[in-house]
Amino acid sequence: MSGFNFDVITLFPKAFELINNLGVITRALDKNLIDVNLLDLREYGEGSYRQVDDKPYGGGAGMVLKPEPIYKAYESIRKLPKSKTLLMTPQGKVLKQKDLARWSTLDQIIIICGQYEGFDERIRCLADEEISIGDYVLSGGEIPAATIINGVSRLLPGTLGDPDSLINESHNSSLLEYPQYTRPQVFRDMKVPDVLTSGNHKDIKLWRKEQQLKRTNNRRRDLMKSDELRKLDCD
Repeated sequence: MSGFNFDVITLFPKAFELINNLGVITRALDKNLIDVNLLDLREYGEGSYRQVDDKPYGGGAGMVLKPEPIYKAYESIRKLPKSKTLLMTPQGKVLKQKDLARWSTLDQIIIICGQYEGFDERIRCLADEEISIGDYVLSGGEIPAATIINGVSRLLPGTLGDPDSLINESHNSSLLEYPQYTRPQVFRDMKVPDVLTSGNHKDIKLWRKEQQLKRTNNRRRDLMKSDELRKLDCD
């Protein structure tokens, strides 16, 4: 095995073909910084029809993923010393940047993708954490799983061309990222702020901090620390 290992249990492995065409992830794969192992749940299904789901006890709409195939797939995975198992479910804790940073220090993440109307409750026993990417419901856990692969991979040393680009990103601190500009200096009567072309690095740093405070206050005030809020209220 090479690099950081992602082992994903899914009914739809083809859904992950998109990660091969995402610049940062493609670079990580090419440099052997990550290894993505997709376990097709259908291959672990029951009987000649490879059954992976069944009707829920007690009645109700839809089908529920059976525990046996998922346990078989999970038990086939070689576990590394620093490993976490994540269950993708809308009932889970909403994903935060700090979670991605925490997981990036591991050797392995095993991801179980839910599907259909849900999964047998006993599948939860396999998970260290239950994760959602937002307060909404998708048809399966593949998109959330790909989100985690992307988010963790870009934090691994060697993935990004310039590791300093991570420092001031939104959600790496309590403040959102400041506005960014590039050439041309004037575009359709919209001009780059003079301070950014002044060459005065002290003023640029101050402007960026002010913009972070204003932008976060306007868009995500809930993220701000009490001292940052006091500073805004006093200005």
